[in-house]
Amino acid sequence: MAPRILVAEDNEDDYVLIRDAFEENALAVEFSRVKDGEELMDYLSKRTAPDLILLDLKMPRKNGLEALQEIKADPQLRLIPVIALSTSASEKDIRDAYSFGVNAYVKKPVGFTLFVDAAKRIYDFWFALARRPQTEHRS
Repeated sequence: MAPRILVAEDNEDDYVLIRDAFEENALAVEFSRVKDGEELMDYLSKRTAPDLILLDLKMPRKNGLEALQEIKADPQLRLIPVIALSTSASEKDIRDAYSFGVNAYVKKPVGFTLFVDAAKRIYDFWFALARRPQTEHRS
C-alpha cells in the first residue's frame, strides 16, 4: 500500500512542485492536500491519519505553527510525523517549529532538480529507513 502524505500548502504552484517531485522519482505515494491550518485540523478530525504531513508554516486563517501545536497536543494525532516545509530559513521559525514538536524542518529547495532530490530523501528516510509507531484512526 502506498504511503499517504498530507500536504498542507496554500500555494498551488508549490503543491504541484511537491507532487511532481515525488512522481519524478517514480515514488508511489497517495497525496491529499489542504490549503490552511483550519482545513488541516478538519481533515485530521474526520479521516484516516496520513503517514506523513508536509506542513507549510505560512498559511492563511490558521498558520502551520498553530496547527502543529494542536496536532502535537492531541494524543490521537501526535504520533503522525510532521515535516515543516517552508521557504523560511529564519532561526526563529526553525526554533519555533521544533519547540512545537515538528519532526523535521526542511527549507523548500529552489528549482525542480533540488526538489526532486529532497523528495527522494524524504521518502527514503520516512518510508524505508525510519520506523514509526502505528497511528490511531478516528472513528
